[in-house]
Amino acid sequence: MSDTYRHKGQRKLLAKLLAEKGINCPDVLLAIETVPRHLFIPDTALHKYAYEDNAFPIGSGQTISQPYTIAFQTQMLEIKKREKVLEIGTGSGYQTAVLLEVGAKVFSIERQKALFDRTKNFLPSIGYNAKLFYGDGYAGLPSFAPFDKIIVTAGAPYIPEDLLSQLKIGGIMMIPVGDDDDKIMKKVIKKGEKSFEVEELGIFRFVPLLKEKGND
Repeated sequence: MSDTYRHKGQRKLLAKLLAEKGINCPDVLLAIETVPRHLFIPDTALHKYAYEDNAFPIGSGQTISQPYTIAFQTQMLEIKKREKVLEIGTGSGYQTAVLLEVGAKVFSIERQKALFDRTKNFLPSIGYNAKLFYGDGYAGLPSFAPFDKIIVTAGAPYIPEDLLSQLKIGGIMMIPVGDDDDKIMKKVIKKGEKSFEVEELGIFRFVPLLKEKGND
């Protein structure tokens, strides 16, 4: 696994592109410049395309999201240093690494066992340490709640009640919601125990959020 000056140069260009697309948080842009995205893509033949603003397959029917989507969700979470962030859908671990770079304490759940096994070994090997769990993202992590922020990295047909209950009052959740490939990105702000402000932020494409077998 190598990270060359060429890769670093490509990341600078990617961050510049994302800034032109409206990403303006310095911490998020620096994270994009820092995290070696090519290392998170299992197919080495795709590494030369890693710093294009595209999604790529990572196995188990899942993808590594396009950098703009990663940066947009992260920016909209408004993360402060040392905040507890629950990530639903670890996947390749790229979003996890970006969250860590902006200063979050990350708790991440992955439903696909093969992805979980690969990522739990890979992330520490390149210096990223998060609390990773294999399980049902719809259920969240109640024993570690409440969370300052929650990010869902796969499309859900609805906003899970369990996740809403695990969000701190004043906390933010970013979640793509919809029944087809095109999801509506929603920003949910918890105003009280049972009151929420929901803002719709455009259409994004995501793979579906999976439940535990038997819970469909």
